[in-house]
Amino acid sequence: MKQHKWGLIILGLAIFAIAVTFPFWYGKGKSTPPVLSLETPEIAGLARKECIEDKAFMRADHMKLLKAWRDEAVREGKRVYTARDGRTFEKSLTGSCLRCHSNKEQFCDRCHTYVGAAPSCFDCHIVPGEVKK
Repeated sequence: MKQHKWGLIILGLAIFAIAVTFPFWYGKGKSTPPVLSLETPEIAGLARKECIEDKAFMRADHMKLLKAWRDEAVREGKRVYTARDGRTFEKSLTGSCLRCHSNKEQFCDRCHTYVGAAPSCFDCHIVPGEVKK
């Protein structure tokens, strides 16, 4: 009878190990979705084609930056951002960001859709060229 219990314990541990590791080995060998390329994002025809910070920073931390801008501008009255290279910008989604990235569908929506993000920026901000209803 004791040997029968050990068999059930080993079977249970095997089922547990398979269930826990399933997500890791199930996808092995399958192709991953293509990486979204933002090497040449939609930017309006400006002489300077650089964002307020470098591309790596903006890809990783633009939402942190926008939240900090919101808090500082609205709650503290600090309306000017100084970039790492010394340039200054108005802390404004419509006044700074959308001045260059004016095509919301091609710039904002494309990336947010890809990563499954649903930011609430445009609940308040008006997209250039659109009429707020």
